[in-house]
Amino acid sequence: MSVSVIIKTLNEEKRIARTIEFALAGLPGGQGEVIVADSGSADSTIEIASRYPVRIVQIQNPARPSCGIGPQLGFQYARHEFICLLDGDMDLDPAFLSAATAYLNAHTRAGGVTGHVEEMMLDNLEYTRRVQRNAPENRIGTIDRMNGGGLYRCTAIESIGYLTDRNLHGYEEFDLGIRLRNADWDLYRLDRRFVRHYGHSVNSYRLLVRRWKTKYLFGVGELLRASSGKPYFRQMLRELPELKLWALVAGWILFSLGLMIAIPDKLAALAVVLGLFASVVALMSWRKGGLSLGLYTVVAWLFHTAAVPFGFFAPRRDPRGWVESREFGDTDEKTDPRPGSDTRAHGFGARSLAG
Repeated sequence: MSVSVIIKTLNEEKRIARTIEFALAGLPGGQGEVIVADSGSADSTIEIASRYPVRIVQIQNPARPSCGIGPQLGFQYARHEFICLLDGDMDLDPAFLSAATAYLNAHTRAGGVTGHVEEMMLDNLEYTRRVQRNAPENRIGTIDRMNGGGLYRCTAIESIGYLTDRNLHGYEEFDLGIRLRNADWDLYRLDRRFVRHYGHSVNSYRLLVRRWKTKYLFGVGELLRASSGKPYFRQMLRELPELKLWALVAGWILFSLGLMIAIPDKLAALAVVLGLFASVVALMSWRKGGLSLGLYTVVAWLFHTAAVPFGFFAPRRDPRGWVESREFGDTDEKTDPRPGSDTRAHGFGARSLAG
């Protein structure tokens, strides 16, 4: 059985060539396809990718970049029984897809299978492996989500309507996992490497600001909105412990605002609020082993908590709808397969959207 490898990209000119080469080398028996699903790169990503025997698709207006749109874009064009999700800065292990397809063939209720995500960090101009002994990416066996990607069964995705929610700027893998599990599909992690991931080294505060600008921090609020009214909503609340933390921080913020309003002496009110802030920072500094880590932790809490309502009240588009896009080398600007359209359908993903 063949695999459609979907590489999600957005300005990945530095590593896309290597990612494509590893993906092509990893296709079982050389059978299948590699799809570069681009969210609107402004660098040389498309030019570099066009040098390889791959399919290149890119979002078009009014579609906008998000964590959820890239995988769904690639899924629309996928033509094979299995789909493998990769980021544009990952090296696929050459033997993974053969082992993963064998697992899915032997376990008919498995909707997806992955392996270890080996994080590579830049240190003194050289990449070294970052060991994460207790990271979720290292847990073997049945899992609740496939962070970092993996191999999915197309029939499992078709049964839940769509791969990833184009509205989500984060938590798209958790959302996919809980929808699959709610439909009685299993997810599994093999005790073998799936990919090497070459992450970006960014100052922590800059990363917070960047994640706000890219709306990544809005992901929790968007997930809450997407899950509202669904049969798995309560389960989602149980499985995301960070929601309890953001709720506590929101209570702290509201309490501080209440003090500012209720206390007539505004300087005294401000002193109390700042005293509370300093106390929380001191507590976290003690727990984290340093003032800088303690302060960053509290600031990060505030960023995450403030982002929740922005995500929750953001406008949504139907995640089952066709992502506006084009395939490079195609004469058609649109490839919308819905009935009555004068354009074409592509593969398993397109058929899943035709209804």
